[in-house]
Amino acid sequence: MSDSKPLTHAGSEPEEHALEAALRPRNLDDFVGQSRVRQQLSLVLEAAKIRERSADHVLLSGPPGLGKTTLSMIIAAEMNAPLRISSGPAIQHAGDLAAILSSLTEGEVLFLDEIHRMSRPAEEMLYMAMEDFRVDIVVGKGAGATAIPLDLPPFTLVGATTRAGLLPGPLRDRFGFTGHLEFYAVEELELVLRRSAMMLDLRVTSAAFSEIAGRSRGTPRIANRLLRRVRDWALVHKLEEIDAQSAAAALDMYEVDSRGLDRLDRSVLEALCLKFGGGPVGLSTLAIAVGEETETVETVAEPYLVREGLMGRTPRGRIAMPSAWQHLGIAMPKDAIFASAQSYENDED
Repeated sequence: MSDSKPLTHAGSEPEEHALEAALRPRNLDDFVGQSRVRQQLSLVLEAAKIRERSADHVLLSGPPGLGKTTLSMIIAAEMNAPLRISSGPAIQHAGDLAAILSSLTEGEVLFLDEIHRMSRPAEEMLYMAMEDFRVDIVVGKGAGATAIPLDLPPFTLVGATTRAGLLPGPLRDRFGFTGHLEFYAVEELELVLRRSAMMLDLRVTSAAFSEIAGRSRGTPRIANRLLRRVRDWALVHKLEEIDAQSAAAALDMYEVDSRGLDRLDRSVLEALCLKFGGGPVGLSTLAIAVGEETETVETVAEPYLVREGLMGRTPRGRIAMPSAWQHLGIAMPKDAIFASAQSYENDED
């Protein structure tokens, strides 16, 4: 940590929000990772600036925390345009969307997070707005209702979704560019952390960056969050520099292990291995065993465990993979091997 400016305490919410905003890159050159999407998006934006027109509508898909919101801000900054932010769940009526669209200025960027959760009437209104820059405002009810056409200024819609498969085809087809964001490699997360550490005025060793990146689940948002928690730990322990040992000790205290598993993840694996012999076991039974809601286990813990090859999903239920036993340091019973093999045979059928 720098001697010139002491680290601030994490208890101040406004300061934490300010730090999060400051850690976001402001242009494509500063954006780390997603090289394919970044290059393609750069071409789209540069062509729009040459034509002196609004950029095509952009759809960004991928798991949470990979930079969809940040890229929407970058698009607005690159196009030197104002940014309007809303979300699909906030637009439950066509009138809600009409109010937003009618107040847009020429060239403005409208960012809709979780766009797949918009209501169907709002989706249908969005079709015409995206394609013809026009909406029909319905006045009155029943036989006396009339539709008043309202022209909209050219704008750029940036939609973000974690579940692209839920978007109806007509809506997906109206986006001029679709980018899917992938999980980050450890080396890319180290670059993200180096930039963040510099902005937070932290002195961190290369080994510490590797330690934090390896526990960040391939997600920049998690990497930055863990870096701030390591910063807090170093502040309390009055460390001038954060090394790998300090970073590991801090993250162990926050129950984030060497593979990025947290308390819930390990609880699920331990229940699966110790209480149910490696499975197969139903999701609801597994959730009861760890004292969590079914949706929490399915949407929070399960995706990462499956991606890491620690858990398997079969028609008969969830099973523990050999690497799960190894990670927990538990000897795998012979019958667990048979159960796993039998479950996968049924899965293939």
